[in-house]
Amino acid sequence: MSGHGFHVHGPHEHELEHAAQHEPKGFAGQLAVITAILATLGAGFSYMGGATQANAGILKNDAAIKKTEAGNQWNYYQSKSSKQNLAELALELSPSEEAKTKYRDKVARYEKEKAEIKEKAEALEAESKHFDEQSEAQLHMHHRWAQATTALQVSIALAAIALLTKRRWMEWATIAAGGIGIVLGGLAAAHI
Repeated sequence: MSGHGFHVHGPHEHELEHAAQHEPKGFAGQLAVITAILATLGAGFSYMGGATQANAGILKNDAAIKKTEAGNQWNYYQSKSSKQNLAELALELSPSEEAKTKYRDKVARYEKEKAEIKEKAEALEAESKHFDEQSEAQLHMHHRWAQATTALQVSIALAAIALLTKRRWMEWATIAAGGIGIVLGGLAAAHI
């Protein structure tokens, strides 16, 4: 409100004037903005690095579980082979045709059961291999995210040095290291 040369500012107007007078400008302002952007990207890259590392662990665990299940199937297959071998031996040693027929049926049954068990064991091994491959891919992405995060952290440290030394070339080094981090983050996002 103004009247007779007296002007009263509202709280909002006062804050706007204060911000306008103290707005970061020039070298320090540029570095502040660059650092804020790099820190934000770094936080996102760090999250993705942690997520891909966790995924790699989960997938590796799934691979181990499938490998164990496959091992159990192969043990079961081996026990059926042993029973089949005993039935074949009994077939050879049996004097009566009735006993031979019984052991031939057992041999055929064990052969059929072994084929089913073998198929299941091979399928479990294939699943295990698939989980292993997925785990390796996630681990590779984790390394990319970690590289990107590290480059951004170096860039932020360079920004602090640039601000303290007031060296323009350090600002360019900050931008270069940040660019490398962003490129590495892009490679991680593209699964490269």
